[in-house]
Formats: sequence, C-alpha cells, structure tokens
Amino acid sequence: MAEQLNETHQPDVFERENVLERKLGTRQLSMMVIGTAIGTGLFMGSGLSISYAGPGVIVSYSIAALIAFLLMMCLAEMTVKHPTAGSFGTHAEYYMGPWSGYLVRLTYWVSCVIAVGSEVTAVALYMKYWFPSFPQWLWIVLFSVLIVYFNARSVSNFGTLEYWFSFVKVTAIIVFIIIGTAIIFGIGTKPTGFSNYVAHGGFLPNGLYGVWMGTVTAMFSYIGSEMIAVAAGESKNPAENIPKTMRLSAARLILFYVLSLAVMVAVIPWKQAGSQEIAQSPFVKVFATLGIPFADHIMNFVVLIAALSAMNAQVYASTRMMFSLSKGGYVHSSLGNLNKRNVPIYSLLISCGGLVLATVLNIMVPDAYNILIGLATFGALFAWLMIFFTYLRFRKANREASSYQAPLYPFVPLLGIILLVGVFLTLLLDADWRFTWYSGIAWLVIISLFYVGWVKRKRQS
Repeated sequence: MAEQLNETHQPDVFERENVLERKLGTRQLSMMVIGTAIGTGLFMGSGLSISYAGPGVIVSYSIAALIAFLLMMCLAEMTVKHPTAGSFGTHAEYYMGPWSGYLVRLTYWVSCVIAVGSEVTAVALYMKYWFPSFPQWLWIVLFSVLIVYFNARSVSNFGTLEYWFSFVKVTAIIVFIIIGTAIIFGIGTKPTGFSNYVAHGGFLPNGLYGVWMGTVTAMFSYIGSEMIAVAAGESKNPAENIPKTMRLSAARLILFYVLSLAVMVAVIPWKQAGSQEIAQSPFVKVFATLGIPFADHIMNFVVLIAALSAMNAQVYASTRMMFSLSKGGYVHSSLGNLNKRNVPIYSLLISCGGLVLATVLNIMVPDAYNILIGLATFGALFAWLMIFFTYLRFRKANREASSYQAPLYPFVPLLGIILLVGVFLTLLLDADWRFTWYSGIAWLVIISLFYVGWVKRKRQS
C-alpha cells in the first residue's frame, strides 16, 4: 500500500485542489444534500418503482436508502480527512492509483453533463405546459444561462440558489405527507386507512423480485446525495460540519422518501399510482384523487424547481470534477484557472459545452440519447461502487482514530459493495436495462485505452 501511494502521488495530491474559497455554510450544505437527492427521480420516476413493487415499494426505497446511508457514512470519513473539490475522485487517485482517479472523475463528469442535458430539456417541457406557443429552445437557453450565471459568480451564489430550490421541494413533500396522513386517519375527512396496502394483490403483488426491481429503479432517486462531498472542498469548517450534515441529511432523506411513498400507496391503489411511463407524476395523481384544486399546476411548478435544482447541482459538480482533473494533470492546465470570484471558469465553460451537445442530441436524436442516459446512470453508480472500494483502502492506510469514523468496519463498505454489485447484475440481466451496462462498459474501455495511450504518458513526461 505505502509503495503504491508513494509511486503514484506526491504528498500535495489534496493540497493542490485547496485553492477554492470556503463559503458554504452548514445550512446551505444540509439543504443541498437533501435537495440534490430529492429530484425528478422521486416526483416523476417513483411511479416506475411502484409498478414493479406495488405497496412493497416502501421496502424497495428503504433498501435503496440503506445503500445511500452506507455510502454517506464512508464518504463522510474520507471527506473529513481530505475535503477537496475532486472529492471521491481525488480519494480514488490517492488510495487506488491514477487510473482509478481518472476513471471516477471523468465518468462522473460525463454522467453529470448528460444528466443536465436531460434536465434542461425537461424544464422546457414543463414550461411548455403553461406556455404552449413558446418555442422549446427559448426555455432551454434562458434557464441554461440562468444556471451558468449563478455558478460563475461565486460558490455562495450557487449555495443560496440551491438552498431555495431545495426549500421548495422539501416543503412540497412535507405538505404532501401531512395531507396524506390526514386522509389516512380521517382528520377532517373520511379515513382511507391502510387497506390499499393489501387490497390489490397483497403487499408484495410481484413477489420479492418486484421488490428488488423496485430497489434498482429507486436507486436512481438517491443519486445526487454524494454531491455534498464535492461541496466539502468549499465548505466552512468541514471537519465539524460534514459528519453532522451527512448524518442529519441521510436521516431526513430516508424519512422524506419512505414516508411519502408509504402515504402514496395508502391513499390510492398502487396500480393507479404506478406507471411504466413518467409522463405524469404519481404525486399529481394523488392530489387529483383528493380533489385538490390546481393539482397539476402545483406539481408542474414543483417538478420544474426539482429539475432546475438538479441542473444547478450537476453543473457545479461537473465543474469541480473537471477542475480536479486539471489540477491532477489529466487535462489541460488552463481548466484549473480561476476567475476573480475564485470559480474555475474554464471548467465551467467546457462543462456547459458538453451540456449543449447533450441537449441538442436529446432533442434531435432521442433514441441515441437513451444510450447516453444509460451511461449517465452507469457512471453515477460506478462512482458509488468506487467510493466503497476506495474506503476499504483508505481505512487500511489510516488506522489511527480520526475525528469521525464510520461504524462497523468492514461490514459497512462490504455490505454496500454487495448490494451495488447486485444492482449492476440486475441491470445486466434485465432486458429493459441492459443498454445501461453496455454503454457504461464501452465507455470505461474507451477512456482506459485513452488513458494508457495518451494521458499516462503526458503525466509522466
């Protein structure tokens, strides 16, 4: 281990990235981790998980939440030790070697850029619901400029925007849970009770397989919870704030996700809430069933904010990953330059260039874009898997007690690895999701060959 660390890196591998201003406060970090994980995956995509698992979606989201919680415990310990912009990518470089660090950061960068292209297209569709005569490209340009503007000004501007985006989403979920709970127990109305849990094929209508497929699709909802580690490189007092923020945020995420799904499948039959399509949010269906006026407009506003929030966070994360690659010598050094507001402006611009390409492809060739969406999904889950592997090497190299230490080592990372490997195998074996695996593996092979043929030689020279 020591030989590999000395061979692959200089002692300043983390210090080279610590040139960014630390302006993100605890309140911004706490809301950020909730907001980045609560997105269109919950509001629009939860119907897919329900269609697989039925009322057992409660178990599905609980298992997915467990994986996210295990990840955040491991990530918190590494982040307290090494709070850098490259985060888990830089950790992988130091503890597993340059090739691993390159794969993690570039793959995660591509994942974020593709996801932003998808989100900005969704934003245009949500706006078209209110303004059908306006061209789609107008909304894409308008909101892209808005997000880039806030990211280019300063990290505190990014944090403030993300805070209020997250506030809207969290408020919507809390209101949904309160109204749904009142309906279930008959507070001011006739109670529905919990009969819908078993009235339509039982609690597990599609058996354990359905629950597991619901878990796989629920994983997509939790992607984004790792972004707080990227923000740690620009947070105030990360040694104290990161562990507390991650623990509280993980607990709130589990509460919001599991409770909202539990309420949903209690209030309306799961076959009505679940759908293989994500054109209509299951939340809208619940509001409409309850007779809440303007339910479609309320939910359209919430999913619009959710998409903008995801855009904001993914632009931020992709910019920091490219900045980290530049500081490590993997890409051109100019991408590590900062503007007068201490923002890696050229990394932001090249990330936006990728956003433009992804958006154009999404609009012009949607069938081809599905392959990119598979790559984005694979890339995020690949980063999660590498975090667990990196943590195992991290603990071997850092045996002394630190200010924060994840409990139950090595059970926590090993359980996370086992569950994530199960998710990857399911994506491979299921015909509907196999394209995710193929696109991801092809990408890893291509950039590995590029690393060996070009990047490695460039860094050595």
